[in-house]
Amino acid sequence: MEFKQLEAFVNVVRYKSFSKAADASFLTQPTVSTHIKSLEKELGVTLIDRMGKESLPTSEGRELYRYAVNMLNTRQQAAEVIGGMEDSAAGIINIQSSSIPGNYLLPEIMSAFHEKYPMVRFYTEVTDSENVRKSILESTGEIGFTGEIRKEGLDAKLLYTDEVALIVPATEHYRKIREKTDRISVKEIAGEPFIWREEGSATRMTFEEKATKVIGKRLESVAVVNSLDAIMACVSAGLGVSVVSHLASKSVRAEKCLLFRLSDVSLQRKFYVISSKDVSLSPTAEKFRSFALHYFKNE
Repeated sequence: MEFKQLEAFVNVVRYKSFSKAADASFLTQPTVSTHIKSLEKELGVTLIDRMGKESLPTSEGRELYRYAVNMLNTRQQAAEVIGGMEDSAAGIINIQSSSIPGNYLLPEIMSAFHEKYPMVRFYTEVTDSENVRKSILESTGEIGFTGEIRKEGLDAKLLYTDEVALIVPATEHYRKIREKTDRISVKEIAGEPFIWREEGSATRMTFEEKATKVIGKRLESVAVVNSLDAIMACVSAGLGVSVVSHLASKSVRAEKCLLFRLSDVSLQRKFYVISSKDVSLSPTAEKFRSFALHYFKNE
């Protein structure tokens, strides 16, 4: 069992693809396949299921994966300490993020980090909060950026606190209200049809829970969409209303939509940097996490 074989295996699991793993490992795809076959022959088990569109680990593969990640990270830590390279960083950081931090926080952080450490590359997937949590727990992602989630098995550190705002179509009714105040109550919009993100969205889960307590019933749903752009387009077209992170509201077009603060529901979104408690981060990923956590401290 060699480090180059383990590195190829880890990348196949992370990227769910032999070709992407080859790119990440700076190897050819046949070489990656050879490394995986060598590991499987040595261990006497199948590690990767190659039958579907994605290359996914078997139960034995998932077990080896955790050991392999820790072994590779320990090797990199030792090399940096003994080689006197503690202040450098290189390699690929696998990042999983929910939509708000992925679209409005991460780009700025990654750009600043890359300016400081130009040898670092990023592999980023933007999905919903629940999938971020699962990815980190299964160690297919190194670092996650997400809103409120169940934190069992996770190391979660606060990154940024934001406020949730109500977004409505710019009708005459709402324009008249907006001329008088920038606040509106959940009770006032309880009869409006809501446009939601998918079930795994932390913003949706938090708002629905609090709004239900205020009005005593669930809000009416008219549509479920899987992107912020789609929500804003639906609201602009007059399909319904929604709630969005204030960070995302920067892209709202005033002639099509209006924003209100909520007067009877105090709703802040806390965004976290998460990692697995069971798998150590690579030195480069650890540097990135520390950098991200300090990035907004002075704002």
